[in-house]
Amino acid sequence: MAIEDTLRPSHPLPVASSTGGANQVRVRAYNERLILSLVRLHGSLSKADIARLSGLSAQTASVIMRSLEKEDMLLRGDPVRGRVGQPSVPMQLNPDAVFSFGVKIGRRSADLVLMDFVGNIRLHLHETFRYPLPDQIMTFITGGIAKLEAQMRPQQRDRIAGIGIAAPFELWNWASEVGAPEGAMEVWRHFDLQTEVAARIPYPVFLQNDATSACGAELVFGKGSIYQDFVYFFVGSFIGGGIVLNSAIYSGRTGTAGAVGPLPVLGRNGEPRQLLEIASIFVLERMLRERSIDPEPLWYSADQWIDFGEPLSAWIDASAKALAQAIVAAASIIDFGAAIIDGGFPAWVRERLVKATIIEAGRLDLQGVVMPDIIEGSVGSQARAIGGASLPIFARYLTDQNVLFKDLS
Repeated sequence: MAIEDTLRPSHPLPVASSTGGANQVRVRAYNERLILSLVRLHGSLSKADIARLSGLSAQTASVIMRSLEKEDMLLRGDPVRGRVGQPSVPMQLNPDAVFSFGVKIGRRSADLVLMDFVGNIRLHLHETFRYPLPDQIMTFITGGIAKLEAQMRPQQRDRIAGIGIAAPFELWNWASEVGAPEGAMEVWRHFDLQTEVAARIPYPVFLQNDATSACGAELVFGKGSIYQDFVYFFVGSFIGGGIVLNSAIYSGRTGTAGAVGPLPVLGRNGEPRQLLEIASIFVLERMLRERSIDPEPLWYSADQWIDFGEPLSAWIDASAKALAQAIVAAASIIDFGAAIIDGGFPAWVRERLVKATIIEAGRLDLQGVVMPDIIEGSVGSQARAIGGASLPIFARYLTDQNVLFKDLS
């Protein structure tokens, strides 16, 4: 299966196609998506604001917004009174208008979330394992969705847009690093996850790389509105990332641009290493085992790590040195506005890692390099699941992200 094929839904969606003639139905569907996208981006907008930002006539914008309000897609805010004329009524997305499931498949754990239309996680399931196998993952997804559906009202279940899965590509690689028996992960090589889930779940199914999904979540729900261009690092079991250019994810010719893990950096003794061999959580796990410390708390809850003391500090220091080198290398190619660091760990670990990376970057030779802002991500440990859950919502209700950030003012 080609990488680009994984981004297509497993079932047809009842929305206008991007191809074919621009008939009235297609135009109306596009304009509805555009209005919903602009409201999502800005938080709330009046009809006059929508008309100005979209280029639609005031009458067309008003008609579409009334229709979206009648369908419970938009909610009225409190009137804002100005100096002249009628008060302005801001409109905002209805969080209960649409729901979607997001799945994160990691090498040590899996998460299933129910997300609403504005990116809030309503329900969450978590499972840990020594290493992932297809049967176990399928049981977690199908059983988990049934469990979450049972907690939803019938009206909410009718508004489920689909399921988005964020998973590492080529899960069979790096099996030895996670302690899987030789050959145990090979079953993934010929397992079509998207097709198998679609055969069991009555919703459209999307599949995306886990780090790319996390980058998309940061773009849509995090710092994406602040920086048009940034390089993104997500520190999971294995570090991954993404590249955002002109406020859209850049996937490159083969869909693997911004993987960041293979970036060459220097290790502690000056030997060449890949970034993922230093700044990945599996390295911290190995360090803990070498010190006879149980690493299992790493996977119980990404937001509730304990402070492991010296090994955690050593891992942060080594990761910061490697990340600083990777950021300088990336900035020497593209003058990113920011380098954003997030990961499957608590906010206090992220804060320590980012502060250490800033210090280490300042120690490098920066002549000729315009350094980006090195900042913390704002989505957090569930970025991969949130990014996955965003896929069916954007496919069905919102416009391409490039449209959102055009200068329409």
